[in-house]
Amino acid sequence: MTTDPFKLPGTFWRGNIHTHSTRSDGVLDPKEVARRYKAEGYDFLAITDHFLGRFDYPLTDISSCEDEHFATILGAELHTGAMENGEIWHILAVGLPADFTPANVSDFQPEGDHETGPEIAQRARDAGAFVAVAHPDWSQMTLADAASIEAAHAVEVYNHGCFAGCDRGYGFHIYERLLASGRKLTLCATDDAHFNEPDYFGGWVMVKAETNTSEALLAALKDGAFYSSTGPEFHDVVWGEDQVEVATSAVSTVILQGKSTRTVVRHGNSMTRTVLSFDKLAVSPWLRVTIVDAAGKRAWTNPVWRS
Repeated sequence: MTTDPFKLPGTFWRGNIHTHSTRSDGVLDPKEVARRYKAEGYDFLAITDHFLGRFDYPLTDISSCEDEHFATILGAELHTGAMENGEIWHILAVGLPADFTPANVSDFQPEGDHETGPEIAQRARDAGAFVAVAHPDWSQMTLADAASIEAAHAVEVYNHGCFAGCDRGYGFHIYERLLASGRKLTLCATDDAHFNEPDYFGGWVMVKAETNTSEALLAALKDGAFYSSTGPEFHDVVWGEDQVEVATSAVSTVILQGKSTRTVVRHGNSMTRTVLSFDKLAVSPWLRVTIVDAAGKRAWTNPVWRS
């Protein structure tokens, strides 16, 4: 989880890892979803339809849409049982095998005696998937619920569909409390696009890999070799002994954050290279960087855990 993607060989590939189609409750055919992401310049896509009996437990394969510039990863949004608030679990799993066993859940309402959220998340991870706690704010998830998903690689800290549809798109409160407890989790931004409202092309991951293939991208996701964005770009992040130097697209704010209420921030105009000291965060076990551009769009590094 402490992989530094800026030191790795390869290229940053832009992708969305949370999307829906007519195989579940999206409004576009899977191939049309893929076409639109390709047309918008994305390098890869995972369609993660709702893995429910109502939709015949779809694992939406769009590998026929691949070409030398576009890759796909098989995935799903998994559901089972009930969280503390009585709502059904939503767990993002990217890189599932085609024969992944359903949880025998027919619809979006918890029913009967099913495996728990932690159990299905662990099954997904054991099967080789990258597992993320989906939209904790939208789900009204408790910290205990989130902490119970011990198989998670990441927390979805920005969900563009939840932001566009009900202004519950962020998950940082849950995420940083998990970090504070010692959990070494990465963070991801996604669309959760259904294409029934402007819920697309708003949040993505930039994954560092040597090739734009499902195998390389999935391995990089699980290793934490990526950053997340809603607009601006990180060009380089160099972690020193007592400072971090950040090279970016033009931004107006750069923030260094850690395990405390203290932060280090720089504001300006069209900043592309910024140095931030660790002084205020000398005792924090982890550090991460947020950048904000003039339009208010953001990007986030994964945390770096200090020895």
